[in-house]
Order: sequence, then structure tokens, then C-alpha cells
Amino acid sequence: MMEGAIISWLSAGVPLLGAVLSLAVWSKPDRLKVSAILVSLVSLGANVGLSGSLTTPPEGMLLLYLLPLAACVSLLGQPVHSDHRPSWLMTLLFLGLGLGVLTNHNVVGQSFLLVLLGSLIALLFRHHTALWPISWRGIGTYGVGALCVGVSVITGPPISAVASLLTCAILLPLVPFHEGHVTALTRLPGGLPSFVVLLLPALGVHGLTTVVAAVPEVAARTVSLFALAGSLYGAIKALAQSRVRLLLAYSSLSFFSILWWFVAAARTPMPRVAVFVGAVGLVTSGLLVAWQVIRTRYGDDVDPQAISGLAFTMPRYAVLLSLLALAAMGLPPFGVFAGFMGLLLTSSLTPSVGLFVTLVAWLTASWYIMQMVQQLLFGVRRPDLRYTDLLRTEFASLVMVILVLLALGGASSNLWGPEQTAPPTSANVEAITWNK
Repeated sequence: MMEGAIISWLSAGVPLLGAVLSLAVWSKPDRLKVSAILVSLVSLGANVGLSGSLTTPPEGMLLLYLLPLAACVSLLGQPVHSDHRPSWLMTLLFLGLGLGVLTNHNVVGQSFLLVLLGSLIALLFRHHTALWPISWRGIGTYGVGALCVGVSVITGPPISAVASLLTCAILLPLVPFHEGHVTALTRLPGGLPSFVVLLLPALGVHGLTTVVAAVPEVAARTVSLFALAGSLYGAIKALAQSRVRLLLAYSSLSFFSILWWFVAAARTPMPRVAVFVGAVGLVTSGLLVAWQVIRTRYGDDVDPQAISGLAFTMPRYAVLLSLLALAAMGLPPFGVFAGFMGLLLTSSLTPSVGLFVTLVAWLTASWYIMQMVQQLLFGVRRPDLRYTDLLRTEFASLVMVILVLLALGGASSNLWGPEQTAPPTSANVEAITWNK
């Protein structure tokens, strides 16, 4: 028991200690970035090495491997600049807190989650601007999430189960609790959006797999309706966006809502949820990194409609962005397709209106993702723009995303999670809390 607790702390402690030690090279941004990347890779190696001793979460070990990889991708995709130093350290801090939630249970794991939500609220408050007043909704949403974590600790079922479900709906975005997700992807500084887009949903699905069986029937039916509404709402909102970060925020909301519908309809933990949430989060992360390349070249407030003709002027960027777009549309052989088909084939759902709605939302992604890519890659080449193809770190970041997505789509699903999850008995259902 004590040994397992120590190992769980080691998993979280590597990036947390790395963030502290990286302060020694704070005055040298290039070395600080290299240090943060190395810490994320060491964290990945530590999780792989400790996997035999860690308690396997209900969703499997996959997310413990993907989070350090996503942190590395986010760090690699950012330019070396002193303004990005806080976001590099916050990436390591969030990584350590997230691993602490996934590997610890009871009050310890919930304490990690409270610190993470508090840090997120502080960052969003720090970067709030009067020009973006709706960010208050996101700050308030994460505040409600922190309150729900506290309620789930001090109360018993069914109140604790409903509070835990609300926390999951904020982390793994579900309409109408999605404002935090949208705000985080649009207001967090540096490359943090490309990391939290996987981190927070991973924590949400971790909680969902442990609490879903204890949720009252009326709550499950309500969640199912919200999920169907969210899948269509996210798709329609994505179609209407001209800002890339908003488009990707609503696109991922639509896909995460599909996951919610499957889990709420089945009322049992499903064996492919980690593959699906990992693939959706990672491909969104890759697209955010790809957009960061454009922001680095032409400024943070660049209008995407003002950029065109990259297919011939930035060929490496064009090829990798096209592959990411295919993955984001849910096409084979990438992980989003494999995750969706895994959910579909392992569920006992019969054809219904709900299944039709989720398929429509999935297919709608082909329109808004392809529209975004076509705008950037094709069209008139502007002589007034300076075109610079991918740097080595940017290239490595996007290649890493594509390779992992191919691995998720092509490798045996037995590697990523349990094939079957036995439903909890009546004796232990009442003992389930958010991450217990």
C-alpha cells in the first residue's frame, strides 16, 4: 500500500520537480525550453517504467503515456522567446498535477485536481481582457468545478455522484458546461491551449469511468440529451467560426459530446474511451500547434482569411497540416476513426435517432476542417507576405502528433485499455466517488 502511494507520487513528482529545477536557467530562454522538453520526455519514460507498479486506472494506461507526449508536442511547437517562459513552466506544473490526479485516489487525487483548477482560474483571470468579456463564463465554470470537487469529498451518494458528474462535464466539456473549455483554448497564453485540450478531457474521462455507474437514471438521461445537443451545437458553431482557436474549441466539443452520448447510453465504463479522447485531444493539439506556426510568423491577431497560398510556399507545413486535417475529420487510419469505431462496435446500442445525430456531427467535421485547411493552403499567393517553412522543432512537433495518431489507429486496442470492464456490484457502487 505504502509502496504504491510512493510510486504514484513519483509519477507526479518528476514534472513538478523538473519545473522547479528549470528555474535555474530562467534567464536563458533557449535552455529553459530544452530543459522543459527533456523533463516531459523523462516523465514519459518514468511512467512507462513505473507502469507495472502503478494501479491501472479504469480507462487503462494510455492517458498516462499521452499526457507527457502532449506536453512535449506543445513545448516543441512554441518559439524561443522570453514571453513564453511562464507557459513552459506551467505546462510542466499542469502535467505533474494531471498525473497526480490519474495516479492517486481519494483526497490526494482530488487535492491535485483542486490545485489544478485553482491554477487554471488564476491564469485565466491574469489574461482576462475587457475585449473578451465572455472569458468570465469560463472562469466561473472552473470555479463551479472546484466547488463540485469539494462537495463530492464531503458528501455521500447520490449527491457525491452528481457533483462528480458535474466536474466531469466541465473537464470533458459537455453543453451547457463547456464555457471553460472554450475559454481555456482561446485565452490561455503560449502553447498551453495545445496541452490542456488533452489534459482536462483526460481527467474528465478518468472521473467519468469511475462514477458513471453510480449516477441516478434521471441524471444519465439528462446527460444523454445534453450530449446529443452538444454534438450538433459544437458542429454548427464550428461551421460559423472565422477564428481558428474558436473553430477547434467547438469542433472538439462536438467530438467529446459524442463520447458522452455513448457512455451515458451504455451506463457502464466502455473499453475504448481512452483511445477516443486521447486521439481527439491530440489531433486538436496538433492543429493548435500548426496554427501557432502561423501566429509566430504573422502575429497573434492575424486573420486566417488573410493567409493563403501556403501549399507551394511552405510545402512541409502543407503536407503535415493536410494529414492532421484528415485525422481531425475522423478518417482512417488515424486514431479518431479507430476510437469512434471502437465505441460503436463495443457498444450494445441499436440504430436510433441518437446514433444518427452523432454520425451527422462526425461527418460535419469534414466541412469545417477542410474549409479551414483550404483557406490556408490554397488561394492566391500574396507577394507582401514572407513565407518561412517549418523550423526543426515545429516539424518535429507535428510529426510526433501524426505518428502517435497513426499508432492509435493501427495498433491493437488491447495495448491501450481493458477489453471488458465488469459492472460494479451493488456493494461497491455506493462507494464510488469522482476518482476513487
